[in-house]
Amino acid sequence: MSLDTETGAEPARNVSTLTRIRALSLREAVELVGISLTALLAVLMLAFVGLDWLREAPGGLGSGAELAFGQFMLLGAWLDFLLGTNVFRHPFTWRALATGTLVGIVGPLVGTYLVHRQMALIGETLAHTAFAGVAVGLLFVAVTGWQGSLLVVALIVSALGALGLQWLTEHTDSYGDVPIAIVLTGSFAVGTLLISWGRDTVAIAIDIEGFLFGSLAIVTASGARLVSVLSVAVVAVVLYNYKQFLFITFDEQAARVARLNVAWYNALLVVMTAVVVVGAMQILGVILVAGLLVIPVAAASQIAKSFRETLYLSILIGQVSVLGGLGVAIGGSLPPGGSIIVIAIAIYLFAVFVSDRSVGGVSLH
Repeated sequence: MSLDTETGAEPARNVSTLTRIRALSLREAVELVGISLTALLAVLMLAFVGLDWLREAPGGLGSGAELAFGQFMLLGAWLDFLLGTNVFRHPFTWRALATGTLVGIVGPLVGTYLVHRQMALIGETLAHTAFAGVAVGLLFVAVTGWQGSLLVVALIVSALGALGLQWLTEHTDSYGDVPIAIVLTGSFAVGTLLISWGRDTVAIAIDIEGFLFGSLAIVTASGARLVSVLSVAVVAVVLYNYKQFLFITFDEQAARVARLNVAWYNALLVVMTAVVVVGAMQILGVILVAGLLVIPVAAASQIAKSFRETLYLSILIGQVSVLGGLGVAIGGSLPPGGSIIVIAIAIYLFAVFVSDRSVGGVSLH
């Protein structure tokens, strides 16, 4: 009896799965295909960064990684041949593509929670904090001769700034955006003072404009590795805490009543924002990095029917914006940050035009 029941249950589950697949609308199918292709592209970029790292290893591991790495360069040569360019055969281009692909996922992913919590300016604030971190890192490298990545210093300073901002918001009676404005202007002021003082005191070899406006040239191998590790960590944290973040996003008071540690999840969210900002700063620059957190989400919110769909669409829009912007930047020798944001804004305006939504509001599913 039990065997017959279990035997019949398997076909029933298969039929149910097939029914759900057939019930997908064209819209849902396109979103599913887009997310799948984005995930596949992210895996390929992570593989490239891993091979770029492993080819420095001794012995057979390094030799095998070098061989596989050469296949990426061969693919780049073919792309150059087909497109009439001379950029894809170089490793720095692939590092920039890998960095852009990954921040194009985690930026809108974290930005979806920020926008729905009306915390869009947090990204801009932490970008300026990261700029102060770059200034600190430049001085530290110039004085000590440290060979590590500037992004590590920027990440530490930005994370500390995020936690400081969270503490200031919770312990002041000012309006919610007052601490944000103070930290934003204060951190940028500190950064400009440190850089101005450093230029007159020690030799600073790095062009700071690349960090302000974004540049493919400042994406180093160590920077791409750091972004890869942090991106995987951010995605893992969001997946693991999805329900908690969702609860706090739409009803923070009810979350407190349910005895969720709201302060902890708020701190986790702002630290993840700092992580994303530092990674995206290489491509977009300090001035424009907040756009990747906000604009794809704003566009997705115009046409999405649920919070989950907003997440999916914002990631897809972010990915199209990043890859399209990098293509325009490479083809036209233009700054990547401006190219990415202009494309994102064009998608947003198109979403507003085709949407019939005049009042915000989405399902929590």
